[in-house]
Amino acid sequence: MATPSAWWDNWVEEALATLDSLNVLRSLRPICLRKGNHRMIPFEAVLQNVPDPPKFREDRGAFEVFDEMQQWDRASVEVEIGEATFLRWMHDTPSSGDEIGYNTADGDDGFGVYNEKFRKLILFSGNDYLGLSSHPAIGRAAAKAAEEHGMGPRGSALICGYTNYHRLLESSLADMKKKEDCLLCPTGFAANMALMTTIGSIGSLLAGKNVTAEDEKIAVFSDALNHASIIDGLHLAQRQKSVKVFVYRHCDMSHLNMLLTHCRMRRKVVVTDSLFSMDGDYAPLVELADLRKKHGFLLVIDDAHGTFVCGKNGGGVAEEFGCEKDVDICVGTLSKAAGCHGGFIACSKRWKLLIQSRGRSFIFSTATPVPVAAAAHAAVVVAKHEAWRRQAIWNRVKDFHLLTGIPVTSPIISLIVGSEDKALQASRYLLQSGFHVTAIRPPTVPPNSCRLRVALSAVHTREDLENLAAALSRCIDFQETRIYNCNSYARL
Repeated sequence: MATPSAWWDNWVEEALATLDSLNVLRSLRPICLRKGNHRMIPFEAVLQNVPDPPKFREDRGAFEVFDEMQQWDRASVEVEIGEATFLRWMHDTPSSGDEIGYNTADGDDGFGVYNEKFRKLILFSGNDYLGLSSHPAIGRAAAKAAEEHGMGPRGSALICGYTNYHRLLESSLADMKKKEDCLLCPTGFAANMALMTTIGSIGSLLAGKNVTAEDEKIAVFSDALNHASIIDGLHLAQRQKSVKVFVYRHCDMSHLNMLLTHCRMRRKVVVTDSLFSMDGDYAPLVELADLRKKHGFLLVIDDAHGTFVCGKNGGGVAEEFGCEKDVDICVGTLSKAAGCHGGFIACSKRWKLLIQSRGRSFIFSTATPVPVAAAAHAAVVVAKHEAWRRQAIWNRVKDFHLLTGIPVTSPIISLIVGSEDKALQASRYLLQSGFHVTAIRPPTVPPNSCRLRVALSAVHTREDLENLAAALSRCIDFQETRIYNCNSYARL
């Protein structure tokens, strides 16, 4: 007689077969980290000449910064994959990541010695836009905090996980975003979830025990191509029955204006990505600021891909377009241009108190590990003072345009090639040519808008771009390649 465990095994197997038939079964592609890949620093040397644990200050003297690219910067764009991973990728074979081989018996550091062949690749599919993930000042900040405090937090931020390291990071982010305060979250995804559910709770809090009247609900207007974390957060907010969501066509301000004009609800929120991750285009923030003055809504932006990259001081897309004062709440991440991990919400002190009281993905998560918070703060300081990194990434954007003729406007270059087969064939050819560029397929993007998503970094060189452009020219037609998806669609 079959057991419940066997039943579940069968059900999972059937579900996997269905995903496979729909071509949405996805694989892990493990990158190999070996001693030879990075500039290795003995741990004792790491701790030398490192300042005392951080005080509430943010000056250049606390961290070692540089005026140009250094040898270790390349570690953020030069990677290796094992031959087994390469073969699985070439044949689009599902992988759980366990094909990577190594012999633990021969290792002296607990990680073992890899015993297979490797292929070196230039990474053009990451989000480390400034190349900070391999910066020694950031690694040393993490090592120093780990040596002195371990991993830290001993609970959620509301119980015992919030430390001076967390507060210092929040203060530096609030200052960068020109906001009164900031709340750290485990990830950028969790930050959007916390904010959306908090917005949804306002209507029910104000209604008390009464059912929220239709015109007293909160109207949330969301761009059709907003990130999945915003969409999932709004789904949860809707379950509180005090939120009504309106989806406007991607970056279509006429459509948004029409929806706002016909909406009778007093409490209105507009939420949008600032730099869209799959198309590489910007939200029209100047027009949104004008509509905000006209309709009086709360403007929320997710600046995950613009923070540290855009604006003279790295303040993001709002700074780039001179709209910082028009943005009420800014969500961001530390896992992209900061080269670290975590998310944040830059807002007023009043909003911070509300989110930390009602945002479940914040409340019920363990606080960010202290070494990660220390590293992220170092990244904020380094990004501020190493302004050459922002200049370098925009130089690479110009290089790509000059080499291909494609009119790109951001470090996210979405080369729409059409069918899934075309995208996969192009990705495989680039892999053979030594470039890590993945094909983006449904359900992430609509059918027949599959693409190669190229992400540029400040530590890519002009030569890298020349070689990539040459390889791209042999697998796609630049004249027929679109960079923005005209088929805007609602994902809610």
